[in-house]
Amino acid sequence: MIIKYSTIIYLKINLYNHLEDIAKYHYSLQKQEKKMHPRVYQEFEKICSEKNINGSVLEIGAIPSSNSLLCMKSLEKATEKVGLDLKGPQKFKDFKIHQGNANSMDIFQDEKFDVVLCNAVLEHDKYFWKTISEINRVTKPGGLIVLGTPGYKYFKIDNTKSLLTKAVMKVPSIRSLRLYKYLHPFLTVTVTHQVHDAPGDYYRFSPQTFKEVFFAEMDNVEVRSVLLPPIVIGVGHKRHSLKATE
Repeated sequence: MIIKYSTIIYLKINLYNHLEDIAKYHYSLQKQEKKMHPRVYQEFEKICSEKNINGSVLEIGAIPSSNSLLCMKSLEKATEKVGLDLKGPQKFKDFKIHQGNANSMDIFQDEKFDVVLCNAVLEHDKYFWKTISEINRVTKPGGLIVLGTPGYKYFKIDNTKSLLTKAVMKVPSIRSLRLYKYLHPFLTVTVTHQVHDAPGDYYRFSPQTFKEVFFAEMDNVEVRSVLLPPIVIGVGHKRHSLKATE
């Protein structure tokens, strides 16, 4: 019995070590190549392809590279592509990146864009709620908003955590040596991305945050996640004002 439970503990510890190594590897690649994970890019591409975009598009956190979301094939019919970043101004292919802070996008008029894209930015934004407000302001009624951030979520494996904890506590050697205090973090931890300053790293967001905070006032909201640790991606349309629908 002791050997059985010890094997379970060993496998779980090694699993978390393995996940940490994967996260570090992915981050090192992204940092070196200045690109998002291909799976995340693919998901944004899929979302935009389904929407048949042909209007004006803004990417917050755009980079002058073919890895920018503004270079997606699904945006080939866009009439205008614009980027915003703390670094700028810059020009790449068929779009210009303006220098600015998304907390206050005064350079853009109200309801200017048909689509606003933003990935891996909000977790670095001290005042992300200001950016969310500005995104709503510059998006046209009915316009598409797609946001992505590192996050955390409930996994099926979490169903077994309480059972595993109880099983571990039944092992006499663990109880007598009080080893449970060392095992507790591995049995209760939630998997998410490691800290990556750029220059600061302040938040991780759950799917619930996307639904009830980011997209609280939007229509046709959909939240999905990719990879492990998860990248949470939310999709929604800016709600038409009551005046406009009367």
